[in-house]
Amino acid sequence: MKLGLISVDGAPTLILARDGAAAQAGTALVVGDLLAASGETAPAGMTELIRGSNRYLPALSRALAEVGSTYRTIDLNDADWLPPQPDPRKILGVAFNNRRIRNDVHVDPGVPNFFLKSASCLIGHGRSVVIRPYYGNTIPEPELCAIIGRAAKDVPVESALEHVFGYSIIDDITSHGMKFSMDSVATTRAADLMRPEYLAWRRRRDEDDTDLFFVYHTRSKNSDTFGPMGPWITTRDEIADPGKLRLRAWCDGELFSDDTTARYTFSVAELIAEASRFFTLEPGDIISCGTAAKGTEKFPHAHRSVLLQERQCRIDIELEGLGTLTHFVRHEP
Repeated sequence: MKLGLISVDGAPTLILARDGAAAQAGTALVVGDLLAASGETAPAGMTELIRGSNRYLPALSRALAEVGSTYRTIDLNDADWLPPQPDPRKILGVAFNNRRIRNDVHVDPGVPNFFLKSASCLIGHGRSVVIRPYYGNTIPEPELCAIIGRAAKDVPVESALEHVFGYSIIDDITSHGMKFSMDSVATTRAADLMRPEYLAWRRRRDEDDTDLFFVYHTRSKNSDTFGPMGPWITTRDEIADPGKLRLRAWCDGELFSDDTTARYTFSVAELIAEASRFFTLEPGDIISCGTAAKGTEKFPHAHRSVLLQERQCRIDIELEGLGTLTHFVRHEP
């Protein structure tokens, strides 16, 4: 089942693609209409649908089995798309979760490197990422994301995927220009204040090297429009193995990345299990699982070869079984 969110006459409206062919053809049904036919009241939004999925999804399946000409069909060709899950309590990103980039780290910590993104940076399919001159070097990062379906705390890897509601596509837009200027600071720490763990994560120049480096991802990962997502959330039952999905991405029709989620250092299940050791994962939360990093002849460094501050363009991200997310890049003063 593919679920999405569009704006109809200014109101967020939950929609459902009857199947992959319907989604590809650009037609959908209104979730509220289908639930009404089953005697159910429509949820207020995607989070409520996710929380009540044990009730809503069977009702939607029953309605689909009896679908007839009385249901409204939405033409999506000119739809005003919203991010399919616009109000998660938290979005967890995962840095360096691709073996092609992981090989470059100084000291592998052996665990995922998590960071946070904000819901306010999310935009829908077909919308534009806005780049301003002071953002500096800015790149796309095409990724699979998992949407949590039920609360998870200290879950084992073996059962972690049972806590997933569905999967979607996200582009984790990243400004290296802001990350390594506005969001970074270096300091030299007095020797008597040093602790072994402060330096264990990097190579030291010599024994007198007591420089510490701090990077805060707030602006570089969370500026407005830095989270294109969608168009659909595909429910977990349709994806047999999230660790075997092909991901391809194009810039103005030129392929710049052709990769697979099999190249993740940590699987989706491992990410959920590890995150749940520290954070209670709640229904509707999003985990952005890691960047596709295998490039092409013209774009040898994949997403890192696509400099959004230098071009206004169209980005298309196709993830096997999930559809294609399209967004544009626009420059503003």
